[in-house]
Amino acid sequence: MDKDEILQQWINKANDDLRVADYLSIMHHPTPDEIICYHCQQSAEKYLKAILFSIDIEPPNTHDLKRLLSICQQYKSEFTVLASSAYILTRYGVMPRYPNELGITEDDMKTALANAKTVKEFVLKILDETVQKKDETNNNSR
Repeated sequence: MDKDEILQQWINKANDDLRVADYLSIMHHPTPDEIICYHCQQSAEKYLKAILFSIDIEPPNTHDLKRLLSICQQYKSEFTVLASSAYILTRYGVMPRYPNELGITEDDMKTALANAKTVKEFVLKILDETVQKKDETNNNSR
């Protein structure tokens, strides 16, 4: 499997998590807010790991979006715009998977969805710009 196929798998998995979160937020009442938040975090995590993979950095085995974002910022400082989204979503990476009282509300869930979509849009924009630059470089070298 080549690098582009593996990158697409990262994006597909991230898209799937976000699609599940969206579906659950619309189709289930009462909404399973903790599970939706978990899928939002998972989606953002996979989008950030896709960026790392795209620049030949082995994504670390972590759910800490702040850590992943820090690595991404070394690649492009513009990733700082995702700091608040990463901060909010990080707490949903592990805790919702186990019995506990997180006290997640519907507003938290809606914020998590919005933050995950922000990460998606930003990452896909960066990946698209990277592909365009690669294409321009290839065309100029011919």
